[in-house]
Amino acid sequence: MAGLAAVRAGWRRRFGSHEAERGDVPGWVLITLMTCGIVIALWAVAGPLLTRLFEEAVTSVTGP
Repeated sequence: MAGLAAVRAGWRRRFGSHEAERGDVPGWVLITLMTCGIVIALWAVAGPLLTRLFEEAVTSVTGP
């Protein structure tokens, strides 16, 4: 077990301790929820317009 402790100590000296980053989960959750909200809002506004645009494009390609 002494060898494992030495490896861990060397790892921490070389790469630093990442324990300070462990509490950032709520920030990622907030960013994810805000992104979902923005996508839903844009979809609600642009969805019908994009659907109509697509249908018009398909109709004009296949004929009158």
